[in-house]
Amino acid sequence: MKKKSPRNQTIELSESEIDYFSNKLIKVNGPVSVSEILNKTINQDLLEVLDYLPESFVDLLIVDPPYNLTKSFNNSLFSRKSIEEYAEWIDGFLSKLRKVLKPTATVYLCSDWHSSTSVHLVLSKYFIVRNRITWEREKGRGAKTNWKNSSEDIWFCTVSDDYSFYPERVKLKRKVLAPYKQNGKPKDWIIENGKSFRLTYPSNIWTDISIPFWSMPENTEHPTQKPEKLIAKLILASSDEGDIVFDPFLGSGTTSVVAKKLKRNYIGVEREKIYACLAEKRLELAEKDSSIQGFRDGVFWERNTLNKIHTSK
Repeated sequence: MKKKSPRNQTIELSESEIDYFSNKLIKVNGPVSVSEILNKTINQDLLEVLDYLPESFVDLLIVDPPYNLTKSFNNSLFSRKSIEEYAEWIDGFLSKLRKVLKPTATVYLCSDWHSSTSVHLVLSKYFIVRNRITWEREKGRGAKTNWKNSSEDIWFCTVSDDYSFYPERVKLKRKVLAPYKQNGKPKDWIIENGKSFRLTYPSNIWTDISIPFWSMPENTEHPTQKPEKLIAKLILASSDEGDIVFDPFLGSGTTSVVAKKLKRNYIGVEREKIYACLAEKRLELAEKDSSIQGFRDGVFWERNTLNKIHTSK
């Protein structure tokens, strides 16, 4: 086995840990109450579970399904479909997820550009589509026959017009280049260590996200892991402490982990046992370390700026 670099913080599982964390996973084989699944990881295929879930108990739904690409997820292979077939597949679970949501619930669904047509059409059937966030996914090599694909989308939807949204919780701390002025003086400056910053309201273009990589303590070997910072923005903007956050395609557990760190309740469904165990390991680690990369003192920082400011003090 190749020896890891001392700086490689990728979370891995030993055989004994797989046995240990497997015992924390649950199965749903009949109707369940909220208390039976609260703060748990359900290790099953989503379609085996949906009919047994309670109604109207979820405050925030974060959905990160396989994109319409041919990709391997441990023991599972997702094959690329036509736009119509992918829309039908999305509809198959969204139509059933609708019942678990409170009338005041918010939904975020992740996609890539190729899936956008399918996703928008299906979401519009069941929810009010309010916006589409595009975030810069700066990773990977260039493309020789096309523009390099460096972005992904997150669709922002609600069940009704009665929903929670807190933009002041997700302000971004930016370096001041051309400050606003009031009465001839710079407005809303924050000066730290001789450098000027300004808190700005969030837009639907996010360029401050770092993809997990081997030297980050949140990194796993899941092929499509979402950054904790990304999910933290969704949770803070659209839920309150104590709310229930549900992720039906949990992967290695980012949504549950961030929900726990931000004092929300969580429920996740993940069909692959190894990823479900990774989620449980990360949840255990979160009990000792509740930090989120790029987020400190209630403020999100631009990419590659937070550490520079704090290490220079």
